[in-house]
Amino acid sequence: MRRNIAARALTDSPQVVISLRLLRNFAESITVEGILAFLARLASASLISFTALPVFADADDAARYRVEIDAPSSVKAAVEGSVDLVRWQTYAGLTPELLELLIIDAKAQASDAAAAQGYFAAVVSGSLDNSTTPPTVRLRVEPGEPTRVVEVSIDVTGAVIQAPGGADAVAAMQATWQLPRGAVFRQADWLVAKAAAVQTLAASRYAAAKLVGSEADIDPDTHAAYLRLTIDSGPPFRFGALEISGLEKYAETTVRNLATFAAGDWYSTEALKEFVRRLNATGYFASAQATVAPDPAYAESAPVKVALIEAPTKKFSGGVGFATDVLYRAQLSFDNVNLDGRGLQFRSDLRVDSKQQDATVKFTLAPRTPAYTDSFIAKLDHTNISGLTTKDVAFGWTRQTADARNQTTYSTFYYVSKQEPANVVLEHSHALYAEVGHAWRRVDDLRAPTQGYAFSAQLGGGPPAVSTRAFGRGIAQLAGWVPLDIKTQLALRAEAGAVIASTSDGIPAPLLFRTGGDTTVRGYAFQSLGPRVGDATVGGRYYALASAEVVRWIAASWGIAVFVDAGNAADRVHDLKPVYGYGVGGRLRTPIGPFRLDLAYGEAAKSLRVHLSVGLSF
Repeated sequence: MRRNIAARALTDSPQVVISLRLLRNFAESITVEGILAFLARLASASLISFTALPVFADADDAARYRVEIDAPSSVKAAVEGSVDLVRWQTYAGLTPELLELLIIDAKAQASDAAAAQGYFAAVVSGSLDNSTTPPTVRLRVEPGEPTRVVEVSIDVTGAVIQAPGGADAVAAMQATWQLPRGAVFRQADWLVAKAAAVQTLAASRYAAAKLVGSEADIDPDTHAAYLRLTIDSGPPFRFGALEISGLEKYAETTVRNLATFAAGDWYSTEALKEFVRRLNATGYFASAQATVAPDPAYAESAPVKVALIEAPTKKFSGGVGFATDVLYRAQLSFDNVNLDGRGLQFRSDLRVDSKQQDATVKFTLAPRTPAYTDSFIAKLDHTNISGLTTKDVAFGWTRQTADARNQTTYSTFYYVSKQEPANVVLEHSHALYAEVGHAWRRVDDLRAPTQGYAFSAQLGGGPPAVSTRAFGRGIAQLAGWVPLDIKTQLALRAEAGAVIASTSDGIPAPLLFRTGGDTTVRGYAFQSLGPRVGDATVGGRYYALASAEVVRWIAASWGIAVFVDAGNAADRVHDLKPVYGYGVGGRLRTPIGPFRLDLAYGEAAKSLRVHLSVGLSF
């Protein structure tokens, strides 16, 4: 016989449950003795039913009873968190009659908890052992076979059925359904899956999509779940005009030029999120929100309400920290995000650590178009890493397009570089270097992806006459994230780069390659892998690296990982022999990306190293 749980209401109130059971007992015992017994029970239960909070024993008093739950791990935690028997162990007004009712009720609550985890045929028994001090209540749960989804029917109604591209929107929603055939049916997963299906459809142009019906038919005999839901898409939405509030220092064009959509464009949640990301990234605003009310009456031109809180124009910031690549470090920054009263941004940075010291000045023009942002940068850099001392000056221009998922970067920089390997003659070089790069990011989350891939490619060169040596340069980077199951993720990464020139002599150090460290080949010191000149590791014309990592998420925000890295840098292709590092680590999800703490063994170095890093490598 199937069991329909489409509209099932459960009470969490022990007072209501106890009172109902007392009434049933009363109905079954209409005798003088029964009435007197009922009144005695009602008197003890009334203290519970009409008191805001139960009266518990003092902290130093012994518990009135203790509870032992014998159940598999798949349901034990759910049972412990659901039965009132566990929560009432120190209740000061406990009576034998109340304890009896709690045990009876615990059986029903344990059965419900097991059902919520997908075990609809669970057998629950309870017993009271008065031979112990305090008495022991033993609750045994035999869950049996889990109920699995055998059929999923998703019916979509509304304008999406006839609209161009509507079939693709429905197919995308069905492809991401989170409770597929073969999955164990759990009540919490069922609720999440329904909400996610509606959100997926609403994230396209159907902002008013809503769930209009759902039911889950459970057959306890065959342990089968039959799922049905109906979603109404509502009409397709188009963006309307921006309605901006909160501006005092900046013109409205500053905000409008950051929008990645225009009035009349089809609505999408991703376009709205990208707009908010751009607003928050400018530095102009302490808070930025953009919303569209999902009212079908405004579907043809839905106003976009933009609520802004402007940030202080000037800001000093600083800090100290620790990173395994560079040990202790300090940073001091000054920002003025409205230098000329028209949105011109100025930023200066001074960073000092044990291996690198640099000073940077950056001017960013106010957005003049939704398509891109221009910046002008000057930088002084001094490093002393793996026996190589460098002094570099660079200044130039960068243009970056707005769409983070399809982002193009153009840059032109002039480099002046001095390299001094230990016990080797000082080398001077300079170059006018121009580069174009593009990144394709097809991931579910730009900061902390769990599935998808990202690929970037950069191509540039230094022409003769304005460079010590003419050369070309290219880099390719690929990363992928594959969910193995709901809690396990495989992350893959591969990178390679080359400088096309007859020799690395005369090429500025920042344009050559070294590797090793927190975000490249773990198990080795920062930039310690590359060609050796004297006692120093110098930049080479080629590099390559690869990494495979499996992360098991123990909780929503933290997990453990195992990994293997391989890579190296060299001045000739045939010298590019990989070295290996492997180890284990901890992972923590943060608002700025994943935090990683790794313990890695470098096979070639024959040593263990600790690595810390935050965010994505590229």
